[in-house]
Formats: sequence, structure tokens, C-alpha cells
Amino acid sequence: MHIPLVDLKAQYSGIQAEVNAAMQLVLDEASFILGPSVARFEQNFAKFCQAQHCLGVASGTDALQLIFRALDIGPGDEVIVPAFTFIATALAVKLAGATPVLVDVNRADGLLNPEKIAAAITNRTKAIVPVHLYGRCAEIDRIQEIAAARELHVIEDACQAHGARYKGRTAGSLGTAAAFSFYPGKNLGAYGDGGAITTNNSALAERLQLMRNWGSVRKYHHEEVGLNSRLDSLQAAVLDIKLKYLPRWNQERQAHADQYDRHLAEERIVPVFSSSPGSESVYHLYVVRVKDRDARLAWLNSQGVGAGIHYPFPVHQLRAFQGMGRVCGSVTEAEHWANECLSLPLYPELTVEQREHVISALQRHRLRVAA
Repeated sequence: MHIPLVDLKAQYSGIQAEVNAAMQLVLDEASFILGPSVARFEQNFAKFCQAQHCLGVASGTDALQLIFRALDIGPGDEVIVPAFTFIATALAVKLAGATPVLVDVNRADGLLNPEKIAAAITNRTKAIVPVHLYGRCAEIDRIQEIAAARELHVIEDACQAHGARYKGRTAGSLGTAAAFSFYPGKNLGAYGDGGAITTNNSALAERLQLMRNWGSVRKYHHEEVGLNSRLDSLQAAVLDIKLKYLPRWNQERQAHADQYDRHLAEERIVPVFSSSPGSESVYHLYVVRVKDRDARLAWLNSQGVGAGIHYPFPVHQLRAFQGMGRVCGSVTEAEHWANECLSLPLYPELTVEQREHVISALQRHRLRVAA
């Protein structure tokens, strides 16, 4: 049995007719850039996120960079980000001209540790970027308290959290603005690159609309320096079809994760982590932490289980970060997460037999090591 980490073919087979029809409509209309399908998806995704505005852009990285630029965060400014995340979080800060400042994460969930933020704040700090890693929301209430006391922006990196909730509120509506990625493997994924920004700030949305389109809202009239970063109409059409299914798909991910939790805990195969208080995860990834991670990964792969690592290095250990920013204090938990994290296959179409095969493979490895 071969079990991929993500099975996009299985997902497509269930919605093929609808997706093909939506893409054909775009081809028939020949409106490929910022056309009706983009406007329609933006409206629907804003509603899904409980936000007033949504702007489709080219990627999650661009989404973050554009937010920083639109908030006039740039050279001389600092932005606090977690030390354990995909590099795009810190890279977007640098691309905007500002300096990323790395802060350690919680041992329990790998999310930005609110208790470590205060020590990282200087008179140059302009924003805090909590990353909703693996599909669970960071502790937004505490982070907002810290930010409000110092007049800082809270910018959500929600690139892995489509539909995640925190105390009844949806990711994408919890801060000044939020960035989403529609990379194909995400809970809501396009058939290529894509991203979006959500916000409840109308003035910010207006400026973002300008900045994603070369600083122009009227052809050949460029008001400021912007980017060419627009969500393609074909991708918007695909995303709008998928958005209808996303609540059900997220529920199926949660059900699979619950079964993993139960079986792994009962068999004492690996420790499992519950969601943070108030956080309802959508399990973009199902991640456990194990001491012998590389050996377990190799074993699982040999047994046909497409397990993976997200992520093998904390940001400060990446060569690209050298000279990019600074690290505030100890980031040992970020290092532990990078050394021990192991992602197991999880997607809505995962079958009972596939899940049981994953658990059985982990159990066999434990017995093999004990022998």
C-alpha cells in the first residue's frame, strides 16, 4: 500500500466536472486578469473568513509583503515572527525592507509564545506576525493585548489555516489583516500559485487594491510603487468551487485527526498534542514529535507511508536568514520542533485502511526498535 502525504488526485476526481465547467467559463469569457471569477471568489472568501474585504494576489508570500508595504512597514522597522515557521514569513518582512525578529515558540503546539514577545519589542517594532501553524490558531487574545498596549499591528500568517477558528472567530478576521496561501496542497488549494489578503480595514483594503496592481486602479495611472501580484481568474474559478466543499473537507480532516489521536495515545506509540485552548484546528498537517524522527521517517517511507517534515530547520539556521534579521533570546523550542516534528498523511479522502496502515507501521517500528 502506498499512502501519499497529500492526495490531490483523489480530491480532483470528486469535483472534476464542476472544476472543468468553471474553468471553461473563464476561457469562454476570455477575462483572465481580475475578471468576474476573481471578484466572485473574493466576495465569497471574505464572507467565509468573517472579514469585510478580500483581495486575491499571486501568493501567500506576496500577501504578507503587500500588507507590510500598505502599512508603511519598511526600512528601519522591525517585525516579530516565530522562529519556527516556513521561511516565507520572515522573507516577506525582508522583501518589504523591514527586519524580521525571531521569537521562540511554545513546546505544546509550536505556535508563537506570547510570553517571549515583550522582550523582543523595541522602538522600531511595528508589527507582530503570529503564524497559525499546521491549521491551528495562535493565542490571538494574548498577542492582541501585547500589541494594543504598544500600538502594534497584528498580522495573521493564515497560510495554513483556511477555516481555523479561535474562540468562535475565523482565521483571517483576527488582526489588522491576514495573509493566505492557495498553494495546491493547502486545505483550500489552487491548481498553481495563488494567495489572498483579508481585512476589516476599508482604507487598508483600498490601498492594497492599488498596490497589487502596479500601484494603479486606472490603467496607466500609477499612484505609487506597487507589485504585479494578482490572482489569476482561472485559479479563482477553481478556488470558488473548492470553497463550497471546504467546511466538509475540514470536518473530515478533524475526524481523521481525532482517530489518529485516539489510536496513537491508546497504543502509546507517540505523544499527541491537543489544540490550544479556544483554538479549533483544521489540520492542514497532522504533526507529532518524536526523538528518533529521521529513523521513523525512513521506516515509514519504506513501508509506503508518505510521511514528511514540516520543517527540518528553524528559520535562524537557514543560510538565507544570515544577515536578514535577528534572534531574540533563546529559541530552543523552535530547534526542538525542527529536530522532532513528523508529519503523517492526512487529507479528507484518507480511508480507514490507509490510516490503520500508518498506525500499524509506527507500531511495527516501535517493536522493531525494542527488539
